[in-house]
Amino acid sequence: MEKLKIAGGYPLKGTVRISGAKNSAVALIPATILAQSPVTIEGLPHISDVEILKDLLEEIGGQVKLDSKEIVVNPADMISMPLPNGKVKKLRASYYLMGAMLGRFKKAVIGLPGGCHLGPRPIDQHIKGFEALGAKVTNEQGAIYLRAEELRGARIYLDVVSVGATINIMLAAVLAKGKTIIENAAKEPEIIDVATLLTNMGAKIKGAGTDVIRIEGVKELHGCRHSIIPDRIEAGTYLIAGAAAGSEVIIDNVIPLHLESLIAKLREMGYTIETSNDQIMVVGAKDLKAVDVKTLVYPGFPTDLQQPFTSLLTKAAGTSIVTDTIYSARFKHIDELRRMNAEVKVEGRSAIINGPTRLQGAKVKASDLRAGAALVVAGLMAEGVTEITGLEHIDRGYSFLEEKLTGIGATIWREAMTAEEIEQVQNS
Repeated sequence: MEKLKIAGGYPLKGTVRISGAKNSAVALIPATILAQSPVTIEGLPHISDVEILKDLLEEIGGQVKLDSKEIVVNPADMISMPLPNGKVKKLRASYYLMGAMLGRFKKAVIGLPGGCHLGPRPIDQHIKGFEALGAKVTNEQGAIYLRAEELRGARIYLDVVSVGATINIMLAAVLAKGKTIIENAAKEPEIIDVATLLTNMGAKIKGAGTDVIRIEGVKELHGCRHSIIPDRIEAGTYLIAGAAAGSEVIIDNVIPLHLESLIAKLREMGYTIETSNDQIMVVGAKDLKAVDVKTLVYPGFPTDLQQPFTSLLTKAAGTSIVTDTIYSARFKHIDELRRMNAEVKVEGRSAIINGPTRLQGAKVKASDLRAGAALVVAGLMAEGVTEITGLEHIDRGYSFLEEKLTGIGATIWREAMTAEEIEQVQNS
């Protein structure tokens, strides 16, 4: 096991190039199951989630080639082999295997997914959609069993706006007979990305990016080549890091439209933000103002940026309130920030931050992916050295983290943990 160490206080300046979108990748890769010939996806991020999905596709008979530029999946010989345990437990987005395998094979057995522990994230809307399409869904010994004689299009209203359910129903519906209409669908850019891949494979989908998606089922899908969109959450994280510790930082290979809510809040705090077609520049500022943030479904403020943004707010004068309406348990980073001298507390679904405070380096632990990002941002601002454990969470979503931050002036490195340190972390 390794730990990440950051010597804070070094000003950041330069350009960070953003990788492909994690939240697209974890859906695009399962979507390849639906094709009858090879699918190539360009620009995937170098993260552990991609490696896990590669292994899972190989487990069910897929031929997969993954290198630094692309993944090529030949799904021709795949079979509906049960995946009740193992790697599916490590990955929340393994639930996309349900929709893809149900769509192609009309059956699937998938273990209940793992990933970050962010409180209850039920898959009831996924199951509602599968059942509407004609599948029988049961929970047997900790695994979800899906079976269908055939899948038929249906009108499906999502009781809760859910990215996962919207994509999963799309995956199951593209090969169903007749027309499927998903109402109250999520609108995230990653949904458009998945719909674009499926359309390139021969699916008939209209309305992706709106709250009503219409799908006309087809008999089969074919291979294609697809380029993934940039990761708006990675871009937002580096934008926040640039604001926290930078003099002038440029975020390259980004779609600024995807980050309008974050840009608005940074400007409200007092930062100068300039945008172009595929870049965002943030200029460091003093005398920052406290702001209130409420996470909402897209195009609102992303829940995935709430945690790193909370770290930034320790620099602002006054009281800021961050309310997360998406995940009630997404405040596990708060205790770690308090170890670093932050004046912050949790009340219900909100974090209350009083600032400005000078953060101090400390030994902290990442409890989930975006909590890890929050601690990296805090470490860049803090006096002294911050030591972060729980890197397996960070590695799920940020490729070449140290290289990218070092490239703009950060002092950040990894060290192997001693046996005693490993035992302490595991017992904490």
